Amino acid sequence: MDHLTVDINRIIKNAIAVMEDSKYQIYEICESARTELDSLEQELENVLQETMKTIDKVDQLEQDYRRARIRLTEVSRDFVKYKEEDIKTAYEKATQIQLDLMVYREKESYLKARRDDLQKRVRNVENSIERAETIASQINVVLEYLAGDLNQVTRILESAKTRHLLGLKIILAQEEERKRIAREIHDGPAQSLANIVLRTEIAERMLIKQEFVMVQEELVDLKGQVRSGLEEIRKIIFNLRPMALDDLGLVPTLRKFTQDFEEKTKIHTVFELTGREARMPSAMEAAIFRLVQEAFTNAYKHASASHIILEINFRPEHISLVIQDNGVGFRSDWIEQDAGNNTHFGLVGMRERIELIEGRMDIDSNPGQGTKIMIDIPTTSESRKE
Repeated sequence: MDHLTVDINRIIKNAIAVMEDSKYQIYEICESARTELDSLEQELENVLQETMKTIDKVDQLEQDYRRARIRLTEVSRDFVKYKEEDIKTAYEKATQIQLDLMVYREKESYLKARRDDLQKRVRNVENSIERAETIASQINVVLEYLAGDLNQVTRILESAKTRHLLGLKIILAQEEERKRIAREIHDGPAQSLANIVLRTEIAERMLIKQEFVMVQEELVDLKGQVRSGLEEIRKIIFNLRPMALDDLGLVPTLRKFTQDFEEKTKIHTVFELTGREARMPSAMEAAIFRLVQEAFTNAYKHASASHIILEINFRPEHISLVIQDNGVGFRSDWIEQDAGNNTHFGLVGMRERIELIEGRMDIDSNPGQGTKIMIDIPTTSESRKE
């Protein structure tokens, strides 16, 4: 065992050294990208300000040109009151304003194209930073894990065949969940709020020009965007933890989940309940909800199913669940052999979650015959008590 410990220690130290070097390289890439992002955002801000000024200038020149045309018409019709010199002056002024208007319209078009290009580049750099931060976060997790107590690492390695390095996977899953939430907020509510701010500025300009009909239309559109943003925020909150789970319990929450799932995916769902429903500790109800959510997501993404059945059976000391779909199916005996495949990773993760709450999961599936997941979880274990 001592020889094994020495070898493991050497391997871990080498791995830590490589990952530390990679971490600093990623850090430098992030810093370089952030510097570029700051520069792009500053340039974008300047372009936005210049665009607003140019738009105002175009509006002013359009008004001046209309007045100059009216003036030219007046002096051209009244030969008694106005002399030829007056007509010439009015014509030259209208022509000059027209030329200026053409120049500024061209400038406005250029600035708008430049603005759109900068906004696209900013988004691309932000995505690059996000990906680099994700990799850095995962490396930090692995480094923290490997840098722990060597004896603990050795014990984990010895039991890896049966436990699948649960601790590491749980930490990585938590990090991925944080990244997912950050992406949802960035791509959803954050973008909506940024757009609302921009539209509000447009409405303010319309108010200054007293274009009340257009302001009203803009406000109606803004109200729709606010409602859409609020709906996205509520979805994010629900995905974090359905409030109905605490207020109503597991069964009503799952019933609503299946209804929403059918409405969203157009996959027919059936919810069946047997036995007498009993409330369980909050953590256990949350774990069961996540298991059902993961099973339905797998069926939607990978099984091409058109029908899913969820059966829940409450027994005195157990709760059992059956999730069955009519999808494409697969060789269920391949799951353990092919745990790295994205298609099966969700099922492997479900099995590991169930093991954490001392439950059991069996899978019955064959190509072309759908998939049946059977879960049995004890509800009287000492670990369940709060």
